[in-house]
Amino acid sequence: MEKVLDIVPLRSLVAVADRGGFQRAATHLHLSQAAVSQHVRRLEAATGRRLVERDGRRSRFTTDGTHLLGYARRILALHDESLRTFGVEAGEVIVIGSTEHAAAQLLPLLTAALERSLPDHRVRYRLDRGTALREALSTGRIDLALLLGAADDPRATPVGELELTWYAAEGWSRPAGPVPVVAFDSPCALRTAALETLARHRIPAEMGAEANQLAGVHAATAAGLGVAALATLGTTPEGLVHRGDLPPPPPLPLTLWRRQDLDPAVTWHATTSLRDLLATPLARGA
Repeated sequence: MEKVLDIVPLRSLVAVADRGGFQRAATHLHLSQAAVSQHVRRLEAATGRRLVERDGRRSRFTTDGTHLLGYARRILALHDESLRTFGVEAGEVIVIGSTEHAAAQLLPLLTAALERSLPDHRVRYRLDRGTALREALSTGRIDLALLLGAADDPRATPVGELELTWYAAEGWSRPAGPVPVVAFDSPCALRTAALETLARHRIPAEMGAEANQLAGVHAATAAGLGVAALATLGTTPEGLVHRGDLPPPPPLPLTLWRRQDLDPAVTWHATTSLRDLLATPLARGA
């Protein structure tokens, strides 16, 4: 049987060395730990040598493993250079989680900015609720998370603010009684901001409709079920109109959360790009 050193297992081997273990390598590569272990076993089967040994809770490269590691780095460098020569990017993937608020406007701009500042990386997004994104961050399924609301956490960095605007269906009339509010299910920073703003101005309010996705919030608002406070970066959602007869909610802080062992250079470029984008009139909704 022909023995082959495949690129994917070699990349896993290098990640084990660079990240200091199988679990961290799996997190970095967005694979399971079992998959990384299987990759190393495939290399051991191909070479007929033991490459990595367990030393308590740590992993230690054998002499043969260290030799192969040097070859692996050279093979991967030549492999990636060959792809770049033909216009194919072979760089690492940065997975960024974001809530849906303003994603249509902000994320394409962020992608373009990161492609300029990190040309050897590819960007992939995961849109979800804030609680799910925090869990994905802690388990290493995403590298960065863009979340609404202030955060007292060493992994979180403020990058700007998002203006909130009231929207309703065209022709919607404000009722004489409590104002019906359309919002995400709790917990939600936008929901809290909307209700607290009305309460602060002594305007009675009640929940008119709840949804677990932005499309549901838009649909319920367009159906005339109430008003919604949304962060849209100056773009009015289809089927809705701006309502200027309610007190505007204060801007919400936007924070960038990072995975614990993420490359500091990636965090810096993402933070700088977001701050630059949010400082523009478009991002402020001007």
